Amino acid sequence: MSTRKKRSTKFLKLAELSEQIMATTKRLEKMDLAGAFLQSLPNDEIEPASLLLIGLPFPRGSKRTLDISWASLWDLIKELLNPEQETVSKYFRQSGDIGEVIRRLYIDSGGVSQKTLFSTPITIPEVYKTFENIADVGGSGARRKKAALLRSLFTRATALEAKYLAKILVGDQRIGFSEGMLESTISRVFKIPLPLIRRANMLTGNIGKVAYIAKVDGTIGLKKVKLKPFTPLLPMLAAQAKDINDVLDQHEGESAFEMKLDGARIQIHSKQKNGEHQTRIYSRRLTDVTISLPDIVILVNKEIKALSCILEGEVLSVGPNGRPYPFQHLMRRFRRVHDVEQMVKEIPVTLQLFDLLMLDNDVLIDTPYIQRRKRLKSISGKIPLVPQIVTKDPEKVKQFFELSIQQGHEGLVAKRLDSLYKLGIRGKAWLKVKKTMESLDLVIIAAEYGTGRRHKWLSNYHLAVWDPETSQYQTLGKTFKGLTDEDFEEITQRLLSLKTDQDRNIVFVRPQIVVETEYDEIQKSPTYKSGMALRFARIKRIIYDKSSKEADTFQRVLELYKSQFKRKAPIKKEREKARK
Repeated sequence: MSTRKKRSTKFLKLAELSEQIMATTKRLEKMDLAGAFLQSLPNDEIEPASLLLIGLPFPRGSKRTLDISWASLWDLIKELLNPEQETVSKYFRQSGDIGEVIRRLYIDSGGVSQKTLFSTPITIPEVYKTFENIADVGGSGARRKKAALLRSLFTRATALEAKYLAKILVGDQRIGFSEGMLESTISRVFKIPLPLIRRANMLTGNIGKVAYIAKVDGTIGLKKVKLKPFTPLLPMLAAQAKDINDVLDQHEGESAFEMKLDGARIQIHSKQKNGEHQTRIYSRRLTDVTISLPDIVILVNKEIKALSCILEGEVLSVGPNGRPYPFQHLMRRFRRVHDVEQMVKEIPVTLQLFDLLMLDNDVLIDTPYIQRRKRLKSISGKIPLVPQIVTKDPEKVKQFFELSIQQGHEGLVAKRLDSLYKLGIRGKAWLKVKKTMESLDLVIIAAEYGTGRRHKWLSNYHLAVWDPETSQYQTLGKTFKGLTDEDFEEITQRLLSLKTDQDRNIVFVRPQIVVETEYDEIQKSPTYKSGMALRFARIKRIIYDKSSKEADTFQRVLELYKSQFKRKAPIKKEREKARK
């Protein structure tokens, strides 16, 4: 009797599928291609193949991360292929896709020199398992070990496989096939209602697992998917409103207006078993930050009256004057994994809660917001809830908005009283109104060619201000946000006419183009020589009638930086001394 081992699907099949999907603009054709592929796979390959197809090395919320930098990947490519820099720059300008650049370099080199006639093709399970092994590497020599694991794939990869390995590694899959389209594909192929697919995906945070259940157990299996603690959920997001009147126009009747605290949003999962508490804390990006917040864990375990629950709240670092410390100061807590006890003493934090997604066996995401708030209050103990008023009176809202700003916060979030919790959705049921900083007129001193759709344009701009003290331009950050395709096209031509030098993908230009730039905050930053950076910078408009000499100066940036702290708690050691 034959016991021949089952053959795993070659990774090349997934790479070829990705090329076919990218080659068509027809949504249904993309889904037909992906659907046929999923049907052809053995059951145990559906989960990893689904994730890799949309460029995810691991499910959303997984503790695993590859932690492979672009520099590390490029060092490996240079070691294997030894490409000419001029060729690399040419290919990048032509495609704007790092994976495509690597594919062309593989073709030019005739393949990797270490490849032999006896090498075996790489497979989908092998790629996924290698990614898991890379994520699990730690300790001394981790970088070397990760490079060795990557080398085991790239030395055996074809040019096309190398392209998609690279794209997944750097998070740049972008083939025109989103997670939403994969949900629709699974629905069509396995004849399961799309809302059920979406709900299962939201609750598990793993579209690959959903695809597996859909094929193996169908509708019955997906109906059994439940919300469980310790699977982080995509947070519901608020859309931006122009002002308070805009909110009142969009929300009929009364709304709940909550202070938009200047802290860090977290999701808390807690469960009691045999009298023991298990509590994990996740950031808004679904990263497990429990180790950085032991004091919050203790507080939740002491105060929350529930056998199991999923809560949302805001962590703040508050000074003696009751006002929050700057956001960047708080972030020192979230990044700390060593000497945590010392950091707890240096940067104590507080917690305020604002939502409840699960309580014991009750899933509340389909419960109206006002009821979720009431149940949250009933279990929160001494943990305060985010300050809130329920009204439709514009004067009361304006007064509450000003109070939020005076207390050092960002503004308000308006929530419809009947709003359900839509995981991962930014909709009008929640609207945010923020106090915006004064815009800055900045100068473009360099620009980079974009990727994907923007690869033909200089569309990532290095923004700077003139510093009279040093007689130099000081860089404050980069952005590609705020402009249209027409703007990109026009500004690219103008920048190329001002070109002074080029280093790989960066074009340096004479500082002549001025842009009005909006941002959320000015932060201290070691990234730039200026020591400053704009948080969430976006270009409001190109100022054609203003010369670089009329743009803002570094001294103006320092003034605005200091003004941010008038309503913040002063930091002990620094007292926010901006650049001596």
